[in-house]
Amino acid sequence: MSSFLFSAGSFVIALAILIAVHEFGHFWVARKLGVKVLRFSIGFGKPLFSFRGKSSRSDGGSGSEAQFEADLGTEYVLAAIPLGGYVKMLDEREGAVPEHYLSQSFNRQSVVVRSAIVVAGPLFNFLFALLAFWLIAVSGDTGSRPWIGKVSESSIAAEAGFAQDDEFLSVGDTPTPTWESAVYALLTESTVGGDVVVKVRDAKGYERIRVLPGDRLLGLAEDGRLLDRLGFAPKRPIIDPVIGQLVSGEPAEQSGFKVGDRVLSIDGIEVNTWSELVEYVRQKPGKLVDVTIDRMGVTSEIKLIIGQTKQAEQVFGRIGAGPYVAENLFDDYRVEVVYGPIDAVGVAATKTAEMSLFMLKMLGRMLTGDISIKNLSGPISIAQTAGKTASYGLTQFLKFLALVSISLGVLNLLPVPVLDGGHLLFFMIEAVKGSPLSESAQVLGQRLGLVILLSLMTLAFYVDLSRLFN
Repeated sequence: MSSFLFSAGSFVIALAILIAVHEFGHFWVARKLGVKVLRFSIGFGKPLFSFRGKSSRSDGGSGSEAQFEADLGTEYVLAAIPLGGYVKMLDEREGAVPEHYLSQSFNRQSVVVRSAIVVAGPLFNFLFALLAFWLIAVSGDTGSRPWIGKVSESSIAAEAGFAQDDEFLSVGDTPTPTWESAVYALLTESTVGGDVVVKVRDAKGYERIRVLPGDRLLGLAEDGRLLDRLGFAPKRPIIDPVIGQLVSGEPAEQSGFKVGDRVLSIDGIEVNTWSELVEYVRQKPGKLVDVTIDRMGVTSEIKLIIGQTKQAEQVFGRIGAGPYVAENLFDDYRVEVVYGPIDAVGVAATKTAEMSLFMLKMLGRMLTGDISIKNLSGPISIAQTAGKTASYGLTQFLKFLALVSISLGVLNLLPVPVLDGGHLLFFMIEAVKGSPLSESAQVLGQRLGLVILLSLMTLAFYVDLSRLFN
């Protein structure tokens, strides 16, 4: 329950931040361009909190117009349903506007001004991502060294010449100081279709060029298993088979294991690493096994009935024990990347642009059927990721916010009525034909856009549920 509440809380906080950024873009540009903003709302539905700012008009009025003017101070609202937000501007299409306010009405503005106000929302999402990546770059980002461990035989990676202990230096023109940057670069290149040139440093310290064939990369990124499908995995430190922690009530504790016990063998098979122990246990759910241990220099035998856990319709063994990990074990496998304030601007701008283009390409390939809709993420997946990244710390949560902010920016610029991109499409048509689309055509477009949006949300929710129950 606590995990669910933490994920839900992280999700709400993330949404509130990104919605505020998006709507503030509309709000700020509208105010700067002389359009009156009536309401700035984070969330929909019943207001939980609200206050009204003062009207910017100072010349007063009389009677009903004076009262109207008093009501025009911007109302700031925090509403109950945190799944969106809106900026309500003065507009003759939504009610009568006194003459002295007509110049501040949205519908009276030029196509250029209206377009600037509409595009400001997605633009601020991209700017937020750029700022987040910049902050991460200047404060330092600790990641895993992009060091290759095992390379599967007859895999794409093996055929391209990759070998154990190769270390990524760059993918295409993108430097790859961490595994994260290497994976992002491979994901981006996998959407292009051309051969991918990868520069590595081999085990002897020589720089080598490996070429991944583009035709075999297409579609590999599905389900987040790009590295598995390529045929290699990150190199990990060897962890000794020493018990470092025990879960109360689980088989290991019940069978008499103690923290500090070293597993020597299981069913007569020698155990040299923690991963070997884990692999054997996973394959023996519910089985009785004989474990030989070393406890403070004394060898003894323990009878252990392995527990069970179910994952994706498969049953695996578990004993409820964790390894002892030396404090400096991971030092050689970590790398910290820090940039100066000026260099960080270029790094952040490049990453924002690359991720925006990548998401746009992924959407296009989903529409054409080149990749599966399983790549969609709905509210459940996003909430889970929000909670997971928040638990890892501020840097990871900031990365998550940046990526979701880019997604919101890209999605909102799609030419679908109801979204910002749909409004821009209407304005473009107006600029070409010299007059706005008819009201009936706009209403029809809005209805169509709403159907498309609801269908997409339903599909994403369905994919989320399928992923959750599988």
